[in-house]
Amino acid sequence: MSEESAPFTYPEVGATRATFPPGYHRFAHRRPLGHGRDLFDRAATHILGFGIQKGSGVFERADTETAVAGTELTVRIGLGPIGIVAPCRVVYVLDEPDRRGFAYGTLPGHPEVGEELFAVEYDPTDDTVYGLVTAFSRPGTWYARLGGPVVRLIQRWFAHRYLNTLPTNN
Repeated sequence: MSEESAPFTYPEVGATRATFPPGYHRFAHRRPLGHGRDLFDRAATHILGFGIQKGSGVFERADTETAVAGTELTVRIGLGPIGIVAPCRVVYVLDEPDRRGFAYGTLPGHPEVGEELFAVEYDPTDDTVYGLVTAFSRPGTWYARLGGPVVRLIQRWFAHRYLNTLPTNN
């Protein structure tokens, strides 16, 4: 991240780590992927290499090969030449024994305002591995406000699509 980098478009940077702030639409999708540390490690590598974004077809570019705090990336939603470009920056990287992933926040030009976490979790009590996508957001542009409930449905659809890119062993 350079000195000239644009500021995040929301003040609650890092809030996906704990309690989501009021005034935003919130969601969380958590799905079992299978069992074992090997699966946990493979899913973590996938997530940290922007595999969720690449696998769902929205990845456009990133400053680094893997998620690092400060990495700027762009996702794009659309068909052919018609699309919405959404700039983001990695807020933090999770690197815990039983949780790995990263969160990115919105930058100016993104149609939404908020933050999204992409993670994998390992439950040592039963060896289960879970994929997780959580977010808080609100419209940042006139067309996102106009889209209202349809935008929320699209966000949830993408969260499911993101999780579908993760490796499984079920």
